[in-house]
Amino acid sequence: MAALPTRYFWELTQPEIAAQLKKNPLVILPAGSVEQHGPHLPAGTDIFASNVIGHAVAERMDGLVLPGGPLGVTPMHMPFEATITLTPETYQRVVIETCVSTASHGAKELLILNWHEGNIPSLAIAAEALHRQHGMSVLTVQACYVAEELYGKTCGGLTHGGEIEALAVLAHRPDLVHLDRIDYSSDATRGRKWDKLRRTRAFQPVLRDIKTICPTGWYGAPEHATAEKGMKMLADIADAIAKEARELFRMLEEAQGGTAEITRLRQVV
Repeated sequence: MAALPTRYFWELTQPEIAAQLKKNPLVILPAGSVEQHGPHLPAGTDIFASNVIGHAVAERMDGLVLPGGPLGVTPMHMPFEATITLTPETYQRVVIETCVSTASHGAKELLILNWHEGNIPSLAIAAEALHRQHGMSVLTVQACYVAEELYGKTCGGLTHGGEIEALAVLAHRPDLVHLDRIDYSSDATRGRKWDKLRRTRAFQPVLRDIKTICPTGWYGAPEHATAEKGMKMLADIADAIAKEARELFRMLEEAQGGTAEITRLRQVV
């Protein structure tokens, strides 16, 4: 069969999908959210980011990108219009049932690629269920943190609505980025203080809403973002994720993870 015209699952035909899963049973689930991102970025910033990075990773790892629903768990942003949130329970069911469907067609390895921090607890629970109950070998990557590691120093850190997020959308849908509308950014010092506090390993305070971090809903300095820089960031992030994911999936296989572990447990029982 000819090379795939796209890696997006929903853009392919049934024979193309069947052949690809037989060739390489790897699927990638983008995870994001629909939430306000200030006057210059679209509400779908997080899902746009995870989709475009997911597709780039799929090209490098010969996988398929599943239709990860655009919605996530984001009650913290509900004070602002443009935000739609699911409950953690609903979100977990959507993730699990989406991936189980592909597992029934032969998908064995699952890479969850997340850009939205509010999804992290729910994705951890869903990933555990997909491995323990459905035999998939699962790896979750927080793509937004990979972006921060690679570009945080030059882009003012990982801020809500800042340059890193602008670059991610510019790499996918530059027509949706409106740098000419940049206005009313919240104080960056306050934003960094609260973001740093909530991202520590030892302490995680529960914040009432995003206004604790940035009263106007966003902060950062996206004015220097360009489509060219966005494409470079996309390539760098995808390269880093693909390299590490290959090694981690190899290690999981070596450790008899995935279906091998589930089979062994059932035999013991």
